Amino acid sequence: MKINNQNTSPLYAQIAQELRLNIQTEKWQEGDRIPTEMELCEIYHVSRITIRKAIDELVKENLLYRERAKGTFVRKMTQEEDEHFTIVKGFTQELQERGKLAKTIYVEVERSHADKRLAKFLNIRIGEEILILKRIRGDEKSVFAYFVTYVAYNQVYSLNAKDYYSSFYAYLKKLGIVVNQEREYIEAVSPNRAIQKRLKIKESQPVLKRVRFTSQVSQNFYEYTECFYIGSKYRYYLDFS
Repeated sequence: MKINNQNTSPLYAQIAQELRLNIQTEKWQEGDRIPTEMELCEIYHVSRITIRKAIDELVKENLLYRERAKGTFVRKMTQEEDEHFTIVKGFTQELQERGKLAKTIYVEVERSHADKRLAKFLNIRIGEEILILKRIRGDEKSVFAYFVTYVAYNQVYSLNAKDYYSSFYAYLKKLGIVVNQEREYIEAVSPNRAIQKRLKIKESQPVLKRVRFTSQVSQNFYEYTECFYIGSKYRYYLDFS
């Protein structure tokens, strides 16, 4: 597998993202032993030091753990952690808790078909219909976020953009869908032309990319969202309480 040389992120960070996705998409499932460091060196054509740094990142995130003389394994989620994922906060709730009013400036709704990557994320077959929701968002003072959300298409979903200006999770709740599992990761990226246009920023302006996977397995609902935030206007807070 080749690494994107045009990506400004360090090699170990790019590889960490690939390994993280293997866990997020359950290519590597809980309890699985991942390939050895030497095997990963051959896959990514990088040094062992680079691979070790990538694995270290996921160990810090509690996604992987090492067992001496046995290898590196995908960490199993404890019951306590599983309960933690039952509360999924959307953009609207996140800003409300910080005393701000979430605003959606623009919404675009599109029906399309899943490619191999999206089919894996959404637990559907390649070519099945999907709903793509593109939203430009911010607070009462400024615009600083661009969201692209993908879900498997269902006839109960509205195709009217006006129905998606408020909280997406509140909209889902009206349909009887309450997501109860979430995984996400964050990385710094350079904005492509689409992001530059949506957020009215320059190529040199740093962007925070937040990738979110949510689900309600009992209802066979899966969501994949890419969120792009203007780095100078947004801070991401972690609550460990």
